[in-house]
Amino acid sequence: MEKFNVNFLKINDDAIIPTYGTLFSAGADLYSVEKVKIDAGETKIIHTGIVLEIPEGYGGFVFARSGMASKRGLAPANKVGVIDSDYRGEIMVSLHNHSKEIQTVEKGERVAQIVFMPYAMANFIQTEDLSKTERGEGGFGSTGTK
Repeated sequence: MEKFNVNFLKINDDAIIPTYGTLFSAGADLYSVEKVKIDAGETKIIHTGIVLEIPEGYGGFVFARSGMASKRGLAPANKVGVIDSDYRGEIMVSLHNHSKEIQTVEKGERVAQIVFMPYAMANFIQTEDLSKTERGEGGFGSTGTK
């Protein structure tokens, strides 16, 4: 497993440095710096108090924490947040309450996880034709079901 350094700033004294739950966790937990009430069906921005310097060639991808999403209905509103390596603002999580009950995020609670992944940038080349495949233009559900 590759490891690299990610520089960070704490812009809030209560910020908690992201942590990995186990030695082989893919995502590092992000923590709330405030107590936030989220009504059923509502979305709130959760502040982490952390600014990251993500290395060039990597993105930070913010995913739901599985327990929080499945047990309490709280998950990122945008499903997966994408943080570019040139972003230098606070890491925030747009958390949506999918449940039918008011949910409270406590100060210091883990609200999401960030996974760092390499990416490639494409050169888009306009052409007159594309290569043919067996699937062709088959879209949603076109490969069948079990």
